[in-house]
Amino acid sequence: MRAMLPHSADLSRKVRDLVRTHRADLRTRTYGNADLNPPTGPCAVVPVTASDGARLRVHAYGPSDGNVLVLVHGWTCCLEYWNPQINAFAGEYRVIAYDVRGHGESELGTAALTTDQLADDLAEVLDAVLKPGQRAVLVGHSLGGMTIQAWAGRYPQRVQRQLLAVLLTNTAAGDLIAETTVVPFFNRGLAKLPFVAGLLGLSAPILFPPIAPVKWVFRRQIMSLAAVGDIADFAQNIVRSCRARVRGRFGTLLSYLNVGRGAVNLTVPTTVIAGSADDMTPPVHAERIVEMLSEAGSLDGYKILPTGHLGNVEAYQEFNVELARIAKSAFGIPARVVGA
Repeated sequence: MRAMLPHSADLSRKVRDLVRTHRADLRTRTYGNADLNPPTGPCAVVPVTASDGARLRVHAYGPSDGNVLVLVHGWTCCLEYWNPQINAFAGEYRVIAYDVRGHGESELGTAALTTDQLADDLAEVLDAVLKPGQRAVLVGHSLGGMTIQAWAGRYPQRVQRQLLAVLLTNTAAGDLIAETTVVPFFNRGLAKLPFVAGLLGLSAPILFPPIAPVKWVFRRQIMSLAAVGDIADFAQNIVRSCRARVRGRFGTLLSYLNVGRGAVNLTVPTTVIAGSADDMTPPVHAERIVEMLSEAGSLDGYKILPTGHLGNVEAYQEFNVELARIAKSAFGIPARVVGA
């Protein structure tokens, strides 16, 4: 038995390496639609270590002296999720994207998984990529938008110092299980989805095998049935690249998530985008954030795009036009958008 242990450990290591390679392949595949492909321009790796010692993967694209856009992805995604934006804006701007802890190639770390910790991670990233006195446009999708609200609630003094504008897309401040319409028939009328049922669903280490029924359900419940071809394949591959264990742990976090009134502290021009067919974070969530921003006097715009939850991929051209408007207003320069 002792003689077999080294062989078993070696086999286990080989399996882990194969899985890691497969996940990397899912993140970096190429498509007929070049807007979805990995950026071909130069990429700088920015070393960032979180407060618990976790190493975060942070990439910087575009001119080193360019105005900065910082992109924060959502649950079960990775920095490659932003390819349609990196490809569009890195010719003119310094585009920063990072893997949220546990996602992509960022380490999960040892700290308790909380929105405060995610806010601290974002603070570390901003400190690492911004030069003294420099201010950025900050963009967050889903959990990324929740992270931005948590950061603003935790570090209100940094908002004016480090930001010029914010774009929140397909996101919420809390009550995700109470409002989701992902589960058929629930939360659409009198029948409310029981919290325990939602918690079990979000916390499960769900896999997404690339078979036709699963792909259809993913499009129907997470995206919209209008998302087809390369758009659907790209989005599903990005989500599949996330480890199931990480998906489950962050699903538990989302079940209890409540970033409160953090959005009130976003005292720079802030735009909110929702998806008309978004079952994960229906527009009611965006409307609550809009109310808080209106109270703060910082609401810059509110749009509803004809998408599901992955709006900046499903309707990336329309999304990029809005981001270009925000960047132009924030930095006071014309913005060139590839493919818009």
